[in-house]
Amino acid sequence: MVVAVKVFKKTTPNGKVTVYLSKRDFIDYLDHVDPIDGVIVVEDGYLQGRKIYGQVVTTYRYGREEDEVMGLKFSKEMVIAQDQIAPAKKSPDLTPVQEKLVKKMGTTAYPFIFKFPEMAPSSVTLQPGEDDQGKPLGVEYFVKIYVAANEEDKGHKRSTVTLAIKKLQMLSQPRIITRLPSSVVSKGFTFSSGKINLEVTLDREIYYHGEQIGANITISNNSRKSVRNIKVYAVQHCEVTMVNAQFSKYVASLETREGCPITPGTSFTKTIYLVPLASSNKDRRGIALDGRLRDDDVNLASSTLVPDGKCPIDAIGIVISYSMRVKLDCGTLGGELVTDVPFKLLHPGPGAIEKEKPKTFKKMRSMEKARYANSYEHDDDDNIVFEDFARFRLSRDGIE
Repeated sequence: MVVAVKVFKKTTPNGKVTVYLSKRDFIDYLDHVDPIDGVIVVEDGYLQGRKIYGQVVTTYRYGREEDEVMGLKFSKEMVIAQDQIAPAKKSPDLTPVQEKLVKKMGTTAYPFIFKFPEMAPSSVTLQPGEDDQGKPLGVEYFVKIYVAANEEDKGHKRSTVTLAIKKLQMLSQPRIITRLPSSVVSKGFTFSSGKINLEVTLDREIYYHGEQIGANITISNNSRKSVRNIKVYAVQHCEVTMVNAQFSKYVASLETREGCPITPGTSFTKTIYLVPLASSNKDRRGIALDGRLRDDDVNLASSTLVPDGKCPIDAIGIVISYSMRVKLDCGTLGGELVTDVPFKLLHPGPGAIEKEKPKTFKKMRSMEKARYANSYEHDDDDNIVFEDFARFRLSRDGIE
């Protein structure tokens, strides 16, 4: 069975230049990142000595747009890649999709390839609240294509097109269980002897989006106090590196009184499962999501990974981590016993689904690479499906 190759396209407002991208999501496997590969098709005779330039632009917004007064800016826009596409200075090595498009579109097709710089941050959007105005906080990427007379000329909005893309991280290798994350804590009391011991162990360290997270909880009460209830949370931790701000949000929770009260001299063991999902947090302000909010299949932001040999504190953008938090209510005077066990929430790499066959993994429509990666070389030239980029059309200053 031959599967069609999906290609995304967008045309300038004047209809003279059309940009084709093989995908919208570009994956960081830590040891390498997918190149941004595409093709530009120009109407014959339109350039008349002018040139077509391309840029990859990232916007890092770390403060609310409505708070920008008196020239104060809470965002930073950077051009991380730039090149002249037509007339081409050099012929890039074409990907299979580019070869098909160039063959199909003819002599007015110009391929281009851009690369992300090392340690470029992943696409993350912080979900705004109902009362928030302006653009959401987070890291976004755009491919900008424009017609200009020279490199200093910024072009005109009629001959400019921007395409929103995402940079996501994936697990490059199938997950291997080397150790089970765990935590052991205890709590003593001032006016009574003995302690309450709490041990929490997760069933693995790495989870895929949509999978349930199992926490095995063991409580030994050697004190004179009683445990009244148990609360379990999946916690998302965000660090906005530009302003050194940190905050945490609950993305899944469960409270139980099963086995409670756990009286002095008794023990209790239970496995509790949580499934953190973006769909369960649609109305919660500040939840970090993978990329833009206009995606119907948006996920919670993945855990931030760094390549081997790099320090986690060198990560930039919005750094995401997760933990399973367990709270024991020991009464009004006894207070709470709390512990956190870290875990990673990620996208699986190509082939990992077939190898591991997880039961609850949520398939993402935006993961075009996983769906079409094995079909490029065997497709006919006519076996290309075009999808419009119109839903990502932006109304930015001077750009449409």
